[in-house]
Amino acid sequence: MLPFIRQLLSQSSDAMRASTASKEEQERAAFLQDAQNKAVTLFGEIERDLIRPGITESELSNEIWALGKKRHDRTIEPDDILFIDLGPVFEAWEADFGRTFVLGDDPIKKHLRDSLEVVWSAVKARFDGTPDMTGEQLYVIACEEAKLGGWALGGVHAGHLVGDFPHERIPKDKVSHYITTGSKASMRSRDAKGHMRHWILEIHLVDRDRGIGAFYEQLLTVG
Repeated sequence: MLPFIRQLLSQSSDAMRASTASKEEQERAAFLQDAQNKAVTLFGEIERDLIRPGITESELSNEIWALGKKRHDRTIEPDDILFIDLGPVFEAWEADFGRTFVLGDDPIKKHLRDSLEVVWSAVKARFDGTPDMTGEQLYVIACEEAKLGGWALGGVHAGHLVGDFPHERIPKDKVSHYITTGSKASMRSRDAKGHMRHWILEIHLVDRDRGIGAFYEQLLTVG
């Protein structure tokens, strides 16, 4: 290939990547702005309807919580896609389990839902092949497998530690207990008690063009 053609192709590729990154940043900024706009409206309702003399701080806090819950209590539509994420504690042990459900017959939403287990299993298979990898390495793998499936990974992490409740915490540690960028320790390192660490693998797939997502999580290191 002639040098000037190679240069033109490289410039075109760089421009495409820059355009995609710019679009994603614009979307993120728009979502943040929308959230702030809703917060402004919420604070207006709080000032108008809730703040008054004679009410205790705890009563006001409860009323604000109830107002926020009411505002976010949307009605499920006939063609919705939704997921349920629960973290129940059974005796001394914590579970963390998530699944996605589709109402109606939208083929894209069904395909998105059905892709979850495929991507989750592909990520687990690669982890099982190298179980001493770091959380950062597995996060990269999760992003790769999501892309191979035709989607994007929607979260800044792809899972976390799990175990006895309350599970192990390091004060102010927002990285090493997650499958995410910057998590450099082996996922099979021992905890402070000398126990093998166990992990939850979360797969959050999104279709950015359509504004829909789906979620699937369960134990990575058991089963």
